[in-house]
Amino acid sequence: MKHVLTYLKGDRIIWIITLILLAFSLVSVYSFVPILVKIEGGTPIQYLMKHALYVGLGIAGMLWIHRLDAKYYAQLTKFLYVLAIALLVFTFFFGAKVNDAGRWIRIPFVGLTFQTSDYAKIALLLYLSRMLVVKREKLHSWKEGFVPVMLPVFIICSLILKDNFSTAALLFLICLVVMFVGQVPIGKLFTFVSVGVVFVALLIGIQKMVPEITILPRLQTWENRFLTKLEGKEDAIANAQALNAELAIYNGSFFGQGVGDGKLKEFIPEAYADFYYASFVEEFGLIWAVVLALSYLILLFRIIRIGLKTEKLFESYVCIGIGILILTQASVNMMVCCGLLPVTGQNMPLLAMGGSALIMTCAALGVIQSFAEGINKKELEKNSGINALVEA
Repeated sequence: MKHVLTYLKGDRIIWIITLILLAFSLVSVYSFVPILVKIEGGTPIQYLMKHALYVGLGIAGMLWIHRLDAKYYAQLTKFLYVLAIALLVFTFFFGAKVNDAGRWIRIPFVGLTFQTSDYAKIALLLYLSRMLVVKREKLHSWKEGFVPVMLPVFIICSLILKDNFSTAALLFLICLVVMFVGQVPIGKLFTFVSVGVVFVALLIGIQKMVPEITILPRLQTWENRFLTKLEGKEDAIANAQALNAELAIYNGSFFGQGVGDGKLKEFIPEAYADFYYASFVEEFGLIWAVVLALSYLILLFRIIRIGLKTEKLFESYVCIGIGILILTQASVNMMVCCGLLPVTGQNMPLLAMGGSALIMTCAALGVIQSFAEGINKKELEKNSGINALVEA
């Protein structure tokens, strides 16, 4: 491991956690796909090989990105943001449907799909961080400061909202945190939240009154999930995934059933993605579930540490946004599986089967590692200068 890490720049702890989680994902995905084999056919080996391809692409992307100079990211943010809008608009009209949600773009010739919101989340956080720096002295002005910062968030979240309410809502909240750290006035943040709530309520009202226009095609699904959780319904058919997930966690106990020996994972349609944590606890037990949670907390700590050490506000804001994004996705997956939140579409970062989510998480960590390497170089130059003065 030490020999491998000599070729990796940036924060070694982040590299170690990332590579361990990615390697472990190969084992867990192979174990958690029996239900997918039953529904769609194929063999566990086929799904393992497909996932291994995504893991390889993720690692390659992270390696390439983390060697780029950090200064380029600030320069590329506008292009990345515009590209995100273009992809989301294309998905809005021509997206491929998976599980009744049109969130994906089908890649020609290779038979793979890409969820554009996974890319848009990272692009938005980068662009928002840049705008907070550029408009830092004008944030008290509605026209010159706040609106240029708020509008990109509003546009991206609105385009994601159509087929993925949970992702749009989480991204909106994370952007609010980044804006708060970026010293956007509290009063303006409250106004922004109010506008967002009114906008969503208006869309829901229009969808209710004129259902044939399908502004929010998954509204009924969202309502059912929310009401099921709010009213505590235990309908074994309507709430089968959530109930089986809770039973799987109970069945895992402290030490788990063993790798490949979980039984309830075969009755959870999204055992390898949205209900990953339940499958994990069933086979590995509570002890390793705590270790997994600690791994994400350590990852967040190292990312925030990099953000605090950097001298550039843009890099600090990006670290905060990406760190919170990764931890939030993991936390939501855990809480859904434990029955603390309604069912959502948030999978486990770096572990669950899903190509675009895994690749974009690796890309985001590559950006963080680029920042970390910039810090390491400056510290090395500083120490070299001190040593030169001492020797003189």
